[in-house]
Amino acid sequence: MSDRAPTGFFDNVVDRTWANLRNVWREIATSTRGVLSGTQRPDLPEGDAAQLRMQMQSCLDGSGGEVGARAHAAELGRTFLGLNPVGRTRFLRVLATDFDVDRAEIDRRCAALAKATPADRPVAEIALRAALAPPRVRLLRQFNALPEGVKFLVDRRAELIELADGDPAMRGLATDLRELLADWFDIGFLELKRISWESPAALLEKLIAYEAVHEIRGWNDLKNRLEADRRCFAFFHPRMPDEPLIFVEVALVRGMAENIHTLLDETAPHGDPQAADTAIFYSISNCQRGLDGISFGDFLIKRVVDALAAELPKLKVFATLSPVPGFRAWLTQAAGRPALLLPVETRALAALAGNGAEPPALETLLNRPEWPRDPAMVAALREPMLRLCTHYLVQEKGRGGRAADPVAHFHLTNGARVERLNWLGDVSAKGLQQSAGIMVNYLYRLADIEENHEAYRGEGEVAAGSSVRHLVGKR
Repeated sequence: MSDRAPTGFFDNVVDRTWANLRNVWREIATSTRGVLSGTQRPDLPEGDAAQLRMQMQSCLDGSGGEVGARAHAAELGRTFLGLNPVGRTRFLRVLATDFDVDRAEIDRRCAALAKATPADRPVAEIALRAALAPPRVRLLRQFNALPEGVKFLVDRRAELIELADGDPAMRGLATDLRELLADWFDIGFLELKRISWESPAALLEKLIAYEAVHEIRGWNDLKNRLEADRRCFAFFHPRMPDEPLIFVEVALVRGMAENIHTLLDETAPHGDPQAADTAIFYSISNCQRGLDGISFGDFLIKRVVDALAAELPKLKVFATLSPVPGFRAWLTQAAGRPALLLPVETRALAALAGNGAEPPALETLLNRPEWPRDPAMVAALREPMLRLCTHYLVQEKGRGGRAADPVAHFHLTNGARVERLNWLGDVSAKGLQQSAGIMVNYLYRLADIEENHEAYRGEGEVAAGSSVRHLVGKR
């Protein structure tokens, strides 16, 4: 295997998946006579859209029984896979608009329910519920019976998320699909599996493609992340056995890690997992855009903690090494606030300018690519940046009183506490751009998880370690 992921790596994985899917669904579609053949042109012009409506209607008519319905759904799916992006959007719009609820029928059923006698009311309620169910949902359910059909629907919702903004019809279809997937992806159906270097190559390729926090730079990097002192766990669904839904990467170390580059150093000697006292969760990646809004991460961490504690009883500390993806954006917005910096911090920055000049703005300094390699700048920025980042994590609130930073919200919701900030923990281009290189340890103290969770969800209270509370109190 090459040490570097090839150009267009993710696209290559997707292309192979679609090619395999077309072949499998062709075999299913041709197993039954009378199936309408998908001959639509790639961009699905209006004339071809009429044929598509007939295909969709044939899926709903129920001709040919269960086998026939499966064949019709397979041919409809093959039609979609043969379209270009314009055609796919038109396909989804036909489904969204032509197979929505009949609103006139809903009005009639509502009126009938309002006039119904107590004896007739149960029948009227059933009729109203039937009218409220869009035909497109019944059509979408048919893909559940196809190989990779559930994955197909997950990917379609990913497209709809992008298309639904400002489009009520597409938004309605996206909502219907989300509710369908939420039922199918209940946590009770999911299986936790460990991924190792011995896992199938196709699955390892997907780890490289889906990693969203710290890019996997190739096969050597991936192998390093799957060594004996590392663990990788993922949730899988029985109808998507080869597709991780979300995965977490864990380092087994002594003491709480503070620097991602040290943690991912391929040249560093491998540790002994039996001697480790700390499990560091350093990357959590959601793999399926189409499952946005259906949360697995909280269950994943709790299940992984249980699995690690059972395997390695010497582990006493469970913590993260996490980015602060919203900090720099918040800092830019807060730049105009009065007294953003303390007097001592202002003097330290003024010393960088020299000759009594005005201190340079924080953003000006942080936009200089050389600053992490300049000892004077690093020293002058350290205190104000750690203090401001602590304020951002602990005191700044977003929608609904939740923490402004999305990663902080995720871990605080799960019952963790903000334990420590790490200066220059990630000096990659992404780390500097998002958080000025600062990383955070969120600590999962098992005895406190439930109390922290309740305090955060109820009052918005952010649990924090003593060093963090000290920084919050600085004035």
